[in-house]
Amino acid sequence: MSPAPIILFAYCRPDHVRGAVESLQKNSEAKDSVLYVFSDGIRSARERSGVDAVRAFLKSVNGFARVEICERAENWGLAKSIIVGVSEVLKKHERAIIVEDDLVVSPHFLAFMNEGLETYAADERVASLCGYFYPVKGALPETFFLREADCWGWATWRRGWDLFKSDGVALLKQIEERKLEWAFDAQGSYPYTQMLRDQIAGRNHSWAIRWQASLFLAEKLTLYPRRSLVQNTGFDGTGEHCGLTKVFEVEHLQGPVKVGRIPIEENKAAETLMAEYFRRISAPPRPTIRSLAGRVFRKLVGT
Repeated sequence: MSPAPIILFAYCRPDHVRGAVESLQKNSEAKDSVLYVFSDGIRSARERSGVDAVRAFLKSVNGFARVEICERAENWGLAKSIIVGVSEVLKKHERAIIVEDDLVVSPHFLAFMNEGLETYAADERVASLCGYFYPVKGALPETFFLREADCWGWATWRRGWDLFKSDGVALLKQIEERKLEWAFDAQGSYPYTQMLRDQIAGRNHSWAIRWQASLFLAEKLTLYPRRSLVQNTGFDGTGEHCGLTKVFEVEHLQGPVKVGRIPIEENKAAETLMAEYFRRISAPPRPTIRSLAGRVFRKLVGT
């Protein structure tokens, strides 16, 4: 089977998008993969030069089976861009791999994604894959499942994306009625529920918290590698919504990942290690968990 198409979302940081594209090109699967790029329009005149530079670079990109670029005439913001872009591509294809312009991926990222998409194609309890995992302290298997659907370098099938619900009010109501706040908040370690409330109140426009809640409520799982295949470079102070922090950095990107079938069940040890990590990075004198959460989701929102 041909590799899954790659979807790249870009805005106004040419150095970041160049890093993302060049890292994808180092994957041997790239030459056989279609690359769809969605370039958002300018929000203010001061960003025009950045957007123009991004689009000039994108027109020079090669090394993929085909490159299709969609240049938005207006600024849609990250949430609408991703929701519409992923939906458009998955009308044409059964599966897709999604990256944002401030992600640098391992040379083995596409292999992990394509092998995972093929291995679990018929297992409807598996709804997505993610190439990033936090630098937790503790031993984990080569791959494992969590109910958390992270989105720093991820993939899904059409059937998985069909589960996405955009109505934050309805999602929050289910979480509260079923008394799932503690579980949804990664054992009470991360304020995902508050992020959903903030989305409803218009304090953020995050698609990611709604994706997370949609899969969580549907009791679907996401496949992760033991160590990260993705580095997020967006916390370098250049982005308007992501701040400056190093707590999400991984020491190095993992080599090849063996994606052989494993039991389709949540890995409780991984869930606990992730919760411990969240609590550790929120402990004084480091930033509070709420401020860190805000940084992460301001990046994801991209308003």
